[in-house]
Amino acid sequence: MTRVDFYVLEDVGQAAAMRFACQLALRARQNDMPVHIHTGTEADAEAVDELLWDYPAHRFLPHARLDLAGDTLQLYPIHIGFTATAEATLTKTAAPRLDNGCMINLAPDVPQFFGRFDRVAEIIVADQKEAGRARYRHYQTRGYHLSHHDIKDWEN
Repeated sequence: MTRVDFYVLEDVGQAAAMRFACQLALRARQNDMPVHIHTGTEADAEAVDELLWDYPAHRFLPHARLDLAGDTLQLYPIHIGFTATAEATLTKTAAPRLDNGCMINLAPDVPQFFGRFDRVAEIIVADQKEAGRARYRHYQTRGYHLSHHDIKDWEN
């Protein structure tokens, strides 16, 4: 069964959540785990794509966007998708690496395909707590194992 971790940051704003997602992606890759970063919009997917080129500082994380990679998607250990395209791409046979590993959810809702992954990371920033509570209830009512992590001074 999928393990779900909630990371609660004191920071405010989607930009902080995106930077923390990059940190989580780095940790997952250090453990040789494939990563899917799921966003709610194409603009957010584009912002995460830009961050992964040099965040954390001086660390390029090899990645591809689901909507742009085409047949080369399986060559990248980190995938970025957004709600409008992720479900269609994740059901294609050309994307076998997306059936395990870690999904980092930056979307306001729980994506329907979250159960494909071994782990789900939900990032909650201070100004998005209500949406985070709704996602927590979603997983809780379905019986998923939930872990809670209060994160402080993570960029220092």
